[in-house]
Amino acid sequence: MATVLVADDDAHIREVVRFALERAGHEVREAADGAAALVAFERAEPDLIVLDIVMPEQDGLEVCRRVRERSTVPILFLSSRDEELDRVLGLEMGGDDYVTKPFSPRELVARVKAMLRRASGERVLSASDPTSARTESGTLARIERGPLCLDVERHLCSWNDEEILLTATEFMLLRCLLAVPQRVYGRDELVERAYGHGHHITDRTVDSHVRRIRRKFAALGVDPIETVYGVGYRVKVEPV
Repeated sequence: MATVLVADDDAHIREVVRFALERAGHEVREAADGAAALVAFERAEPDLIVLDIVMPEQDGLEVCRRVRERSTVPILFLSSRDEELDRVLGLEMGGDDYVTKPFSPRELVARVKAMLRRASGERVLSASDPTSARTESGTLARIERGPLCLDVERHLCSWNDEEILLTATEFMLLRCLLAVPQRVYGRDELVERAYGHGHHITDRTVDSHVRRIRRKFAALGVDPIETVYGVGYRVKVEPV
């Protein structure tokens, strides 16, 4: 069972989301505005946040920014259909996914389940070279490409032993790219591997997450991802 914080100023939406998530076995905490959401986040230490973009006190984008200063907890944005710019900004600021209003409670629960699965590292990818270590059970435990290392079991990313904080979605996307050296992954394939089958994610969403990954590595003066224009992305770090 996961603890989910639902922040939305619409009491009816909070009720619908609470009912759907509790039926799925989750514990739900609620907040009616951005300021209350930050207080609830500190108190509840939730496993995931469902966050409306337009709220009083502080909007969802500001809440996301504040949360990302100290946590990589998965964040699922709720947005109206005419708020495409806000959705993109939310992903750029560290959101992992979004659903648009009006939404299907069943779809929301499926998105939450997939995000929690990614955060726990449950999905296992294959790797075909000696720089990928495995546990005794055969699951992937660590991937190393030159100075870049992903510790899958502990959900840690590092460059020359310098830790880089990634959200669950960012970690999974980088993990996909690292699975096979120098292979170019199309955006559709990255969506399939990182989000799961049947997820309706746009190219812009994938690009937003890749830009965030690049910005985090840029703080160390490196960029391990190469854009292959018209095709997709690949990792340009060579194995040792």
